[in-house]
Amino acid sequence: MFKNIAFLLFFVSQFIYSQETIKGIVTDENNQPLLGANVFWFNTAIGTTTDGNGNFSIKKSPETTFLVVSYIGFETKKIEITSSTISVVLKEVNTLKEVTITKTKKGTEHSLYKVQNVQVMGQKELLKAACCNLSESFSTNPSIDVNFSDAVTGNRQIKMLGLTSPYILIAEENIPSVRGASQAYGLSFVPGTWVESIQITKGAGSVINGYESISGQINYEVLKPSNDIPFFLNAYASQDERYEINTHFNNKFSDKLSSTLFLHGNTRVGKNDMNDDGFLDGPIGKQVNILNRWQYNDAENGIVSFLNVRYMNDEKQAGEMSFNPDTDRLTTNAWGSEINTEKIEISNKTGYVFPDMPYQSFGFQNSFQSHKQDSYFGLSQYDIQQKSFYSNLLFNSIINNTKNKFTTGLNFTYDDYNEFVNVNFNRDFSRIDNSVGAFFEYTYDNTDNFSLVAGARVDNHNRLGTFITPRLHIRYNPWKEAVIRASAGRGKRAANIFAENQQLFASNRSFSILNTDGKLYGLNPEIAWNYGLSFIQKFKLAGKDAEVILDYYRTDFQNQAVVDVDHSPQEVLFYNLEGNSFANSFQAEFSIDLMTHLTFKTAYKYYDVQTQFTRGQLERPLQAKHRVFGNLAYETHIKDKGQQWKFDVTYNWLGEQRLPYTQSNPVQYRLDGYAPAFGTLNAQITRTFSSTFEVYIGGENMTNYKQMNGIVQNENPFGTYFDSSMIYAPTFGAMYYAGLRFKIKDKKENHKIEELNPIGE
Repeated sequence: MFKNIAFLLFFVSQFIYSQETIKGIVTDENNQPLLGANVFWFNTAIGTTTDGNGNFSIKKSPETTFLVVSYIGFETKKIEITSSTISVVLKEVNTLKEVTITKTKKGTEHSLYKVQNVQVMGQKELLKAACCNLSESFSTNPSIDVNFSDAVTGNRQIKMLGLTSPYILIAEENIPSVRGASQAYGLSFVPGTWVESIQITKGAGSVINGYESISGQINYEVLKPSNDIPFFLNAYASQDERYEINTHFNNKFSDKLSSTLFLHGNTRVGKNDMNDDGFLDGPIGKQVNILNRWQYNDAENGIVSFLNVRYMNDEKQAGEMSFNPDTDRLTTNAWGSEINTEKIEISNKTGYVFPDMPYQSFGFQNSFQSHKQDSYFGLSQYDIQQKSFYSNLLFNSIINNTKNKFTTGLNFTYDDYNEFVNVNFNRDFSRIDNSVGAFFEYTYDNTDNFSLVAGARVDNHNRLGTFITPRLHIRYNPWKEAVIRASAGRGKRAANIFAENQQLFASNRSFSILNTDGKLYGLNPEIAWNYGLSFIQKFKLAGKDAEVILDYYRTDFQNQAVVDVDHSPQEVLFYNLEGNSFANSFQAEFSIDLMTHLTFKTAYKYYDVQTQFTRGQLERPLQAKHRVFGNLAYETHIKDKGQQWKFDVTYNWLGEQRLPYTQSNPVQYRLDGYAPAFGTLNAQITRTFSSTFEVYIGGENMTNYKQMNGIVQNENPFGTYFDSSMIYAPTFGAMYYAGLRFKIKDKKENHKIEELNPIGE
């Protein structure tokens, strides 16, 4: 009887003990709460994380009385629990500078402790320029090169590590967005004021987002309804008669449900010919862009969900100054071009975090897009419609403890292309592409000086076949304020040779595809390996915070859909790579806070990008080997009512660029072998009158550099030698703009709501 009573008492005591909850707070030595600190029972997988106030609660474990508390950049503590309420103070180690950088809200942040080589551009950086759309958002970032693709459409093309945007995976909140039919103009369809931040990842990215990334990833985050203000207005006007307006209307229906309506409109009415070649320097036209974004956030039950519904219509007209589409369309009366695009998108992301296991979550992403483009260039026609569906299911958890995490899942992609090309041939390239894949990514972090991410995925594609994509990233902090990173990975993609090279339609070149046995326009899929090393050192120079960044990346193509404009000035060839194709990229960057609110940043970039063409192993055309970047930013102290001045100046210098072969043309239509080096200067001044109203004025290409020979045979655009794709510099010259921003804020302070993160936010 006594034994039974003793056993019962023991059982009840253990049950009571296991149900008792330990509550506590985790702070640093300055009594500042630490958000996201890991709290778990020693040698178990049972744990939690702290909230925005540093608080946590966790049920007692019958297995141990020791709690382990850790936070990146702070010493890990192992504590024996003797009461139900505790207070934990963590001592900082060698990560203080990263925390300080976050709190001082630098425009662009380079982390010492993320595994991948990621830099984050926040709104502070984006506001340094007019940033009317995403393609114009990188003028103050030295890692992204921005070029004009041709002298007719005015389209801006971005490059990373010496490779054009098709080799960059561009995603909206980790859902691939600019791909396929939208490669040429998709970045211009994302208004800059919608963007909350941009994450730029150099080299091989994560396997979670797919297999197409080769030179890097660009992921942009759209403003979240739960943190947005009730009303925002941005108005813009420029010297070239481009006018834009952006408005955001936000409504918080409850603590959990909120919505934002984004409205964007622009019109380009000015016909400008500043280099006197008879052609518009930039297209005229208009765009209407509407996004309705809903967010449901239930932190207590671990649920977060987003729903986006978007409609966009964009119309562009380019060509000769005298061109009238009503009378001259597809005739030889005058050379002109119209590009009309309609886009519809519906996307949803839903995540669930296990309340008792905050390190474990599910995420489900779905996106449907319809992208329709009808266009002609002189007498050539190009129409494409892409209907796409993307679905991604993710599961995040740990292995034994929070030092060992993993993400696994499945994704599915479906693309229905209706593509019609009428150049020197008339052909329908309609097709359906689909793929299904599974991935697994493991992350190890010793919470101190070492971490790695190793991932692989297996995909089955109806045209690319079945293949494996491996990726590896390693981070090591050898000493204080320094990090060394290494990465390697493989990428594979289907080249959409016409959608990605639309600038070539604005020429009289004939198009030829030399291979016929492949499944992609007769070509084989593109395959490349990317390898990279980077080093960051933060230090004090004359008592000022400074930073040096060095990185080197190499991309080796096993196969490539070669676009050859050097075989003949009257022809463009598409064929499978036979030989070597590679891109070497080296960048050295230095920044320093010269004084309070005065920052200087400079960078030098060297590119060696070569491909085997029919004329031999040549430098990739229109790619400068040497580039120099400089940026100086200054802000005055903020006064009581939010009054402030902001000044920003950016200088870009581009070295010589190899021009495509033209020596077989008549003398008057030949170009030099290399384009001359040149520099451009951009500047902006912002005057903030209060926390709700500011105005800005700025200038682009204030050095007034103009390319005068951007169009070959411009006087006879229907002649044999006409070509507008030889563009290497601005054609408009200096351009000035002005704008204003107006906000209506909540009556109470707009504190940011902490959100769950099971879906890659």
